Amino acid sequence: MSALEKSMHLGRLPSRPPLPGSGGSQSGAKMRMGPGRKRDFSPVPWGQYFESMEDVEVENETGKDTFRVYKSGSEGPVLLLLHGGGHSALSWAVFTAAIISRVQCRIVALDLRSHGETKVKNPEDLSAETMAKDVGNVVEAMYGDLPPPIMLIGHSMGGAIAVHTASSNLVPSLLGLCMIDVVEGTAMDALNSMQNFLRGRPKTFKSLENAIEWSVKSGQIRNLESARVSMVGQVKQCEGITSPEGSKSIVEGIIEEEEEDEEGSESISKRKKEDDMETKKDHPYTWRIELAKTEKYWDGWFRGLSNLFLSCPIPKLLLLAGVDRLDKDLTIGQMQGKFQMQVLPQCGHAVHEDAPDKRVSWLLVTCCPPLLNIELCCKYVAPEATVMPLSPPPRPAWPCDTGSL
Repeated sequence: MSALEKSMHLGRLPSRPPLPGSGGSQSGAKMRMGPGRKRDFSPVPWGQYFESMEDVEVENETGKDTFRVYKSGSEGPVLLLLHGGGHSALSWAVFTAAIISRVQCRIVALDLRSHGETKVKNPEDLSAETMAKDVGNVVEAMYGDLPPPIMLIGHSMGGAIAVHTASSNLVPSLLGLCMIDVVEGTAMDALNSMQNFLRGRPKTFKSLENAIEWSVKSGQIRNLESARVSMVGQVKQCEGITSPEGSKSIVEGIIEEEEEDEEGSESISKRKKEDDMETKKDHPYTWRIELAKTEKYWDGWFRGLSNLFLSCPIPKLLLLAGVDRLDKDLTIGQMQGKFQMQVLPQCGHAVHEDAPDKRVSWLLVTCCPPLLNIELCCKYVAPEATVMPLSPPPRPAWPCDTGSL
């Protein structure tokens, strides 16, 4: 069973009771709680992890689309971060703080269309081709004809979009590609049970704190610190709900309208509206995107992904939360040294959120020089970053070194 499938099944189980004497420590900032101390599920602003935010306007045939990006760093190569389905750029918040302290680089975390705070004219179009073009258009809008060296890093769906972007040569200065916990074979298998997983999630939440608490206790995000900032980008206030008083007046209006109907007859549709409004009143937060409605695009995200990944003529890295098997193409490619692969045990599907400091950022620090295959990245390693050794392990020659791809 893949890490994604395990995460989906675990998400439907009740939370495990704490072990006696357990400290409840979290990755990232360690949280040590004494007996009886409550965990803090309050949301944290993005400004504690990113330096700035920008809404990038992109012209297209139907008008202007606006893409939200969060940024840190002012020098060095750009790490362009693409989140997974249903998540947002804020899922990279804790990772950004960890990597920016180790490498002198620029971070650009992008809200993909229909996610986070991005606003587009056609939010229903979530095809791999469209989203890959979005990435290229945002890079062009931000940097013009002379973009800096860019490394694409994508998690799950974002990893697939990163591969489609790279294979279509939509980022001319692309120097490296990293996929996090996405493999074609296991992703395609997981799609069969995805609708059941989505139906098992709560549809609404009482508050942001309630949403954050659910994400941690369900295992969707194992790092409380990351959940407190990233869940803000996954949920929104229900439409039509501005305040408890406003909700109450809407519900009362529906009830009064029903009383005007003929005695003994009730309107089913109005009762449904009343129930919906009562639900929104008590649970005013819901998901920003209904992932179940995007099912027709799932196959296009992942089918053929392995061959696309292997065909990209740039250095590549694959990070997995766990692996029972790679598909045939990736297994052969890995044995031939066409990409680097690292399995990160004891992580959930959201690898970059669960252990951003201990594992993912360290791997990128050690792997960036061979990944980008240029002196530029070594030049930008921050001299004061002595937490981890920067000498990468020996590796076979990349296929692009010999021009075979």
